[in-house]
Amino acid sequence: MGCAVSVYRVGGNKKQLKIPLVTILVPSIRAPINSNFQKPLKGLVPKDLADRLTSFRNQIALLAQQTDVSAVPELLHSLEEYLPLLIGLTDQELGFRDLIEFKWKSVDERQEICVSDSWFELLSVVHMMAMLTLMEANSKLIPNQTVTTEELESTDNIRCAVDLLVKAAGYLQFCLHKIVPQIPPHIKMKLPVDLQENVLEATYIQALAQGTEMQLASAVESKNATLSVKRRLACEQLSYFGQAHYCLSTCQDLNGYGKKHLSFIKWKYLEAKAAAYYYHGLITDKGTEPSCHISAVCCFLAAEEILTESKKACLNFCLTVPITRAPAAWGAMKHLNKKIPETAAKKSQMYGYLLEQEKDLEVLPDLPEFELSLRADEYELPDKDVAWESENWMIPNQTLKTHLTDDEEDEK
Repeated sequence: MGCAVSVYRVGGNKKQLKIPLVTILVPSIRAPINSNFQKPLKGLVPKDLADRLTSFRNQIALLAQQTDVSAVPELLHSLEEYLPLLIGLTDQELGFRDLIEFKWKSVDERQEICVSDSWFELLSVVHMMAMLTLMEANSKLIPNQTVTTEELESTDNIRCAVDLLVKAAGYLQFCLHKIVPQIPPHIKMKLPVDLQENVLEATYIQALAQGTEMQLASAVESKNATLSVKRRLACEQLSYFGQAHYCLSTCQDLNGYGKKHLSFIKWKYLEAKAAAYYYHGLITDKGTEPSCHISAVCCFLAAEEILTESKKACLNFCLTVPITRAPAAWGAMKHLNKKIPETAAKKSQMYGYLLEQEKDLEVLPDLPEFELSLRADEYELPDKDVAWESENWMIPNQTLKTHLTDDEEDEK
């Protein structure tokens, strides 16, 4: 798998001079390898159609060599233009599904894969669209790899990041539910780790989790957001990251990059858990019974302990290869890094006598469960390109001599 080290380089030809900053993790990036569709499609489809397929795919491969995130919009546009043509190769009635070998590589160029199945190509293309969209979301929060509090906490940037996250989740959801079921078992077994179902699902849920994290950041900065709203968002974020962690941890073949992905989700899970206990403690403390105050103190102390663990998890994530940097605390965590220890110390002193008197009530309460509210954008494939209307094709007959000459030209 590619990873956050490639957040600001889509291709892998230039060395990265700076350790990249990560707010939104991009767990993998792969790019197509230059190809020529003329030979496998010769005599089956018009030459100009095979040329267009080759041209669009090779344009994507070329753009993927760009090292700046500014290339992402053009790359996404090229992928979207390629899709209507690619869809024709998946049409069962046309029968071209397994005629072409599709080659892809990870951006670090350590792993190549070649599969003769157009549904694999479709999966790779839509997955790449999802990863590029996550890259774009990260760039909205960390433009040019230089970060300030103002940039991270810009309402417009956060809103844009949420929109991109649910869009990326939509691509990944489509991969899971519409494309992967079309791929036969013997090919699924050959798929790289980042295209396997558990990892796709974990990344899809992670996108929603980080979207909820952005919503909580906005709520913390809003004067109108109530404690109940903040608690709900923190609890939802916790649920999403918990699900993502479960999906990823059940994957048997996690490589180095997969472990980096897992360490990121663990870090974010702990942050969300600390926030959820803190806000739950504030709400519980509004009760008038001694048990309410004792439960609140338990929540604050738990939040403080989990916050300490989250900082260790953040360091572990940053040091897991490939090395990355996390931005300075921002949003909810910028506020909570200070408030949680202060509140835990203050409330422990205030209600210390109750803790001594009612030791049997000193039990950490369960966090409330909420219906998860953030949903992925629905994604649908474009219509098949009209060039695939085979009744309009005019394919000239070839003599054996012409066919052999063409083969020699293809090999040059």
